[in-house]
Amino acid sequence: MTHTPHHHGHAGAQDVQAEVLDLDAEILAGHIASLTAWLPLSSNPRQVVDLGCGTGAGTFALLERWPEAHITAVDASAGHLQRLREKACALGVDARVRTVQADLDASWPDLGTPDLVWASASMHHMADPDRTLRRVRDTLAPGGLLAVVELAGFPRFLPEDGPEERPGLEERCHAASERYHAEHVPHRGADWGPKLTAAGFSVEKERTITVHIDGSRSPAIGRYALISLESMRATVEGALPPEDLAALDRLLDADGPGSVLHRDDLAVRTERSVWAARRP
Repeated sequence: MTHTPHHHGHAGAQDVQAEVLDLDAEILAGHIASLTAWLPLSSNPRQVVDLGCGTGAGTFALLERWPEAHITAVDASAGHLQRLREKACALGVDARVRTVQADLDASWPDLGTPDLVWASASMHHMADPDRTLRRVRDTLAPGGLLAVVELAGFPRFLPEDGPEERPGLEERCHAASERYHAEHVPHRGADWGPKLTAAGFSVEKERTITVHIDGSRSPAIGRYALISLESMRATVEGALPPEDLAALDRLLDADGPGSVLHRDDLAVRTERSVWAARRP
């Protein structure tokens, strides 16, 4: 899962979110692989659950890291799971993947007894994350590991002095977006360490990785910037002056000369924090 763009029309929003997740997986593949390698595991996990799997960024990183593992990929979106299954078939790993569609705030599905649960950018979407953590603890095998990976909000893409006519625009968009999300997604940006301890886990390791990927390294970064800023546009509508919104719209006009798609100074700048917690 990841930040969900707010678009009109449910199918359209699902498609946009799926593309953001796919771009996320492509651009941040190296960082995701480094996080799976960092996990404190003394033996290779055989049964793994990817909780809030989206279109499978974590699922495929975990399958690659542990070729013997079988993964249960859980998400509320049937469309995301369909996309994940198609990728698994294309890669020839479909025999190692089971998909489960479930609303984790409602009934808890049967996920077996996994050695490892991976929850990337999904815990902050839960209505009651403390209850979800307790359910994960009860699901894990004794001694099993939970990895909670969370984002520090939306990535940043523009240089600090950009765009030329409205320097600092992106920071102002982020400030407005943070206010919106503090109200609507209150658990985003939480410190998960105390929550994990309260749920009965022992936190063994935690780290924050800083991501900085130059735009010239991936042609997908322009598209990633476009969709991410578009999704932010709806949440900052009433919070920015008209001059800022006009400048933002010029960045979002895919066919216009000011489009982010035509800039050569983009980068992906963000942070990811991860907690590795063991069930005693």
